[in-house]
Amino acid sequence: MYIEAVPNRGSPPAILLRESFRDNGRVRKRTLANLSDWPTALLEGFRTLLKGGIAVAAEGIGIRRALPHGHAAAVLGTIRAIGLDRLLGKPADQRLAPLAIALIASRLIAPTSKLATARDLTADTACSSLGRLLGLGVVDEVELYRALDWLGARQAAVETGLARRHLKEGALVLYDLSSSWVEGRCCALARFGYSRDGKKGKLQIVYGLLCAADGCPVAVEVFEGNTADPMTLSVQIDKLKERFGLSRVVLVGDRGMITSARIRDELRPAGLDWITALRAPQIRALLDAGAFQLSLFDERDLAEITTPEFPGERLVVCKNPLLAAERARKREDLLQATEAALRKLADQIARGSGPAGQDKIARAVGRIENRYKLAKLFDIAIAEDGFSFRRNPARIADEARLDGFYVIRTSVENNVLAANNVVGAYKSLARVERAFRSLKTVDLHLRPIHHWLAPRVRAHVFLCMLAGHVEWHMRERLKSILFDDDDPTAGERASIVAPAQPSPAALRKRASKLTADGGPVHSFQSLLRDLATCTLNEMTTTLNDAYRFALVATPTPTQAQAFNLLDVDPTRL
Repeated sequence: MYIEAVPNRGSPPAILLRESFRDNGRVRKRTLANLSDWPTALLEGFRTLLKGGIAVAAEGIGIRRALPHGHAAAVLGTIRAIGLDRLLGKPADQRLAPLAIALIASRLIAPTSKLATARDLTADTACSSLGRLLGLGVVDEVELYRALDWLGARQAAVETGLARRHLKEGALVLYDLSSSWVEGRCCALARFGYSRDGKKGKLQIVYGLLCAADGCPVAVEVFEGNTADPMTLSVQIDKLKERFGLSRVVLVGDRGMITSARIRDELRPAGLDWITALRAPQIRALLDAGAFQLSLFDERDLAEITTPEFPGERLVVCKNPLLAAERARKREDLLQATEAALRKLADQIARGSGPAGQDKIARAVGRIENRYKLAKLFDIAIAEDGFSFRRNPARIADEARLDGFYVIRTSVENNVLAANNVVGAYKSLARVERAFRSLKTVDLHLRPIHHWLAPRVRAHVFLCMLAGHVEWHMRERLKSILFDDDDPTAGERASIVAPAQPSPAALRKRASKLTADGGPVHSFQSLLRDLATCTLNEMTTTLNDAYRFALVATPTPTQAQAFNLLDVDPTRL
């Protein structure tokens, strides 16, 4: 049986219930009933029944549970699309792999403690569809710690797989170091050291991040919290040569990382090339020795030189007028702040409320000098009953003559990398800084660290690095609807030394807050929140409460565009 609408000239069509039958080999049909007077809802319900479906009164359909779903689908779909799940391998305990994937995805969706993550993944207390998509069922924090330990044990193999995909012979490899504080006093890696977070009085760890030239995180290494930057370089060289099997790469690091001693003792013997920069005293020594003249930069901002002090290396001297102006402004601000602090101390001594005696006065002056780091630019005379101070114009002028200058040093030959490209390669370290910002604050919240066991601290940092790797891939695909620049090379730039300029498309997005298609422009986190509203709904009916089915909400145009860019179908994970 079926329902058929029969046209009725100028009148509404006749709605007939009919059935087909065979008569002497011919297909015929007969009308069983006229349903033209039936209400539309009743008619459609009957039509559904005839097609083998279940018709339920409108008030008989309910949503038993609605789980935020789109962000979990986007992250999990990307993990599978880039093959990260395959890189993790298949453990003997088959539950560990999906739990490890859940930990990686959770750092992007809702970075929190292992106990809270277990609650978020368990069906009855879930805050997203991630646990359901991975078929995890009931999850407890002990399982998550086991998965974290397994993931940490797989670090070498996973990083090697990532290196095969993103690092090639002769490629640029970006390396930089950061630190994060550790809660508690029991971690074997935690030490007092230079805090890049400005967190005083906290033990910390140090970790170095290796990235491909495009900024994609590839490997991470954790060190004790008081490890000096240059002391971490040998581990990275061994990793690149032994584990990754790369005999020839160009390591890019800052001036505090790749020092002359590290070049002499580690990079040259390993046969690796490097790009780094000179420290201010080295630049001043070159200038005093006549290796370059300041007048060279009256009409240019870049010059390549060689000097006997750096045999077999190329030096690229750069001058950035904007950087010069900024350094001059900052120096003047610090000079004024130092003068104000010294003047306040002198007034206190004169009133009798300050320190008395030459030693105590000297210590108080020293504290001010340490705060602003400009002692060499002042002449200070300390007596038993006070002190005097004034600026030293000659030293200030000598300090200012190198404002805006920096010198990049490299062992890469000119026929391999031109001077402009050497400068661009060094500036690409900013991509590692962006990765650190994402790891530590904006997206993944690596800090503060509550783990105490050294292997778990390393596994936690590795977990966050893998989440950063996934985020990098997502950002690359979603650039057109994020504030990220779609084409950073399209911005007008007079010289490689000048600051990078946004492309016209990026400027339009920032000004209008709209994409080229007229949709809203998102940050990465606001887009994930938007995708989360594409819910996975567990439906039920009054006919049979045991009969349940899942229904994904219809994506909005922005959500549909994001899923399309990621090549993810939220209904088929």
